[in-house]
Amino acid sequence: MIASRNRPNRSAVMLDQPRPAIAAGAIRAELPDGSTLTPALPRRNSLRRPATVRRDRINWPYATGVVLIHLLACLAFLPWFFSWSGVAAVFVGNYLFCSLGIGAGYHRCLAHRAFGCPKWFEHTLTILGVCTLQDSPARWVAIHRAHHRHPDRDTDPHSPLAGFLWGHIGWLFAVNSQFEQVPSYEKYVRDLFRDPFHKALVRNEFWFFVYAAHALAILLIAFLVGWFWGGTASAGAQFGASLLVWGVFVRTVYSWHVTWGTNSAAHFWGYRNYETGENSRNNWLIALTSNGDGWHNNHHADPRCAAHGFHRWWELDVTYLTILIWERIGLVWKVRRSSKKLEPAAV
Repeated sequence: MIASRNRPNRSAVMLDQPRPAIAAGAIRAELPDGSTLTPALPRRNSLRRPATVRRDRINWPYATGVVLIHLLACLAFLPWFFSWSGVAAVFVGNYLFCSLGIGAGYHRCLAHRAFGCPKWFEHTLTILGVCTLQDSPARWVAIHRAHHRHPDRDTDPHSPLAGFLWGHIGWLFAVNSQFEQVPSYEKYVRDLFRDPFHKALVRNEFWFFVYAAHALAILLIAFLVGWFWGGTASAGAQFGASLLVWGVFVRTVYSWHVTWGTNSAAHFWGYRNYETGENSRNNWLIALTSNGDGWHNNHHADPRCAAHGFHRWWELDVTYLTILIWERIGLVWKVRRSSKKLEPAAV
């Protein structure tokens, strides 16, 4: 949990504390110290990009990687790479690597500590998240915690209110000195860096080699399965290539845009259960494609709550249901439920 520095008590709401819920149309809400908060919803295209962004520099490793993976994903349009198994691998892989690795691992476990679990299981979820090629867990968590500290303000690393494309993908290509080197963002993730495992993933960009290794493993396993099933090496090559293109490249692009859509679309379109003082929304499309992370207004209202959905009965959150199964079998514990202080507004 990170407290902001040099701020008056009136604004001293901790990063992971539930924000006071204000019914839609309400004028003010009471803060824990007895003072009041008047919601001021930012307007679209009303923000500047963070002052720490270097406008004269491009983050070439990111720009090159994102463009390359998108181009490789376009191989899916060639008939030779098609298989229904490959198509299924997109959605199975999105659940395994993005919903569990990013949604449950990077996001709910590492960034917000919404549940406790053994270190080996935390590390397993982390490795699954690394296989989405969304940066090291430490830098991902640092950027996300900074977003929650300054949501939809000029210092937000990726608010779409500074431009929709900026909030969706543009911020990835920019050099932001606040997150360029480990010492500049370490203050956000000191808890992670106490674990040598997370330090090792950052050192020499080891997380990228984990992604490459998982892609190679999928290719080799699919090749062997195809060879065994089809009886020839050419059948194995075709099936291996299909699973590589669909199960790795297409799935990576799909997972990227689902995750980035939470940053952009879920701060632009959707409904709000809670007045949170920024522009977070519950977006149906992002919620369904991300298996729960698109119920973003709920999340901003109570960041440490493990359930992003189910604040209303129809808000399906598959990631949270998975966490409940883990809790039932004793794999996780101290799963944080929604704060009793939150009172949803009328639809």
